[in-house]
Amino acid sequence: MANGKSLILGIMVGGAVSATATLLSTPSSGRDFRYRAKEQSMEWKSMLENIKLDGLRLKKQISETSKEGAALIKELTQEMKRSVEEWKGTVEPHRENIHEYLEQIESSLKDLETKLKKE
Repeated sequence: MANGKSLILGIMVGGAVSATATLLSTPSSGRDFRYRAKEQSMEWKSMLENIKLDGLRLKKQISETSKEGAALIKELTQEMKRSVEEWKGTVEPHRENIHEYLEQIESSLKDLETKLKKE
């Protein structure tokens, strides 16, 4: 943020210096010089006000975007937790069936080994 402030300050100072140098170096009457100086200062005030308003809008937009992002991440996290819980709920009964099936296969293999040993 400090870099942004120093950049804006540099632009303003540079612009003021260049405007002053231009006004002082051009041949004109005192009345014309005062008029142009007044016009230039009004332009600068207007430009600075616009920069200030743009900065405030940008700050507000960044704040809103970060709040929305945080809310979306929270919502996504909750949805993922629900999905994992649902998956666990659907897998658990099948897990028991698979375990029982594996026990049956193991028992069948033992019976087959016993029969093969007898022969």
